[in-house]
Amino acid sequence: MSDNKRKNPTLVIMNRELKAYFTSPVAYIVSALFLIVCGIYFFMLNAFYLQNRAELRSFFSSLPLILSFFVPALTMRLFSEERRVGSIETLMTLPVTETNVVLGKYFASLIGTLVMILPTVFYVVTCEIFGSPDYGPIAGGYLGAIFLAASFTSIGLFASSVTKNQILAFFTACIICIVLTLVNSMLIFLPAKIVDFISFLSISKHFSLISRGVIDTRDLLYFISLTAFFLVLTIKVQQNNKR
Repeated sequence: MSDNKRKNPTLVIMNRELKAYFTSPVAYIVSALFLIVCGIYFFMLNAFYLQNRAELRSFFSSLPLILSFFVPALTMRLFSEERRVGSIETLMTLPVTETNVVLGKYFASLIGTLVMILPTVFYVVTCEIFGSPDYGPIAGGYLGAIFLAASFTSIGLFASSVTKNQILAFFTACIICIVLTLVNSMLIFLPAKIVDFISFLSISKHFSLISRGVIDTRDLLYFISLTAFFLVLTIKVQQNNKR
């Protein structure tokens, strides 16, 4: 069984990308900046010190916007760099499918993103030391963070697949993520019926419900559908590039 796993093209590509990820200084720089921004917000700007409340609610409310910048920074090179240097053509001549390549890169990047988020669990320890946190919303927040990371990673992967320029891929993914995050606040001047319809696309709306500990299958299906949508788009882009 282990031999079959080693020969699985998706897993081979995932392992290749993970090695590249953990040997790249960019990943460590992005992760360090992410933790610095989160640390400043958690310890200095949110309710932990200002309101003397041992909770992560404010941290989770800011997470979609923070990840809108940092996940694209991690995913921008996945296809863009390979297209720029021409190695993607070599990769596609191997006995792999476009789906293998996309999923391999996706899972590697998702693991990298979750590793970046993992140290924020330290905030839970801090809350436990200084107070008595409610673990329901905390568990919901980290569950939501996993789905959020999965969706943003698929968006970043798609943006990287449509251009050879990493900076353009970064800004494309940022714009998509930010629009989906802030779409609720952009609709305040529209009629209520239109707002209700379009606000369903809001990542913040679905994430906030999960982060409060309210687990609704509609919110989970939203994130799963959003992730699958951009993965399918990325596969289609690779299929078109191969022709």
